[in-house]
Amino acid sequence: MAGRDIITIGRQFGSGGHEVGRRLAAELGYTLYDKELLKMVAQESNICEQVLEDYDEKPTGSLLYSIVMDMYPTVSFPGNNLHQQILQAQYDTIMKIGQKGGCVIVGRAADYYLRENPHLISVFIHANDEFRAKRIMEYEHISREKAMDMISKADKKRASFYNFQTDRKWGQASSYNLTVDAGDLGIDNSVTLIRRYLELRHQ
Repeated sequence: MAGRDIITIGRQFGSGGHEVGRRLAAELGYTLYDKELLKMVAQESNICEQVLEDYDEKPTGSLLYSIVMDMYPTVSFPGNNLHQQILQAQYDTIMKIGQKGGCVIVGRAADYYLRENPHLISVFIHANDEFRAKRIMEYEHISREKAMDMISKADKKRASFYNFQTDRKWGQASSYNLTVDAGDLGIDNSVTLIRRYLELRHQ
């Protein structure tokens, strides 16, 4: 049933992924989880929200932990370090959100955590450098050179986080149900395309 859809949005930095997710959630009457997810994790885990923001979508330094999490994603590690506790708390919160449905979740490898959920639709938003740099230059009031530096660093961080936490590759088409070029379509048309995909899926 369409009202129970869980739409996850992976995105390149500056591609407009958050904006696409926000507008999509508003049009569908769904709940949006982006920074809101961190608030939920903080409330349910008693981990300070500022700490969660500092660790947000950053890869753990423990490859072994990542491998174990891939094999046994529901397991809890009583003696783990802070980063691992945060990942576990975030995983638990995402799974709880997934049980309700009717939501749009931005980032945090939610598409992988919820991969067994039949209501999942995973989307990846990407765009060309010019589109992304222009958006960042306008929002941050910085030069193109600084914008491109932000893009490079942010994308590397997101890719590292995703690739550590999953057995998939960040941004690779086969990792998602749908990939959308927001630089080609624009934000509004990207939302329209995703909504059309949902309609076709539920025919």
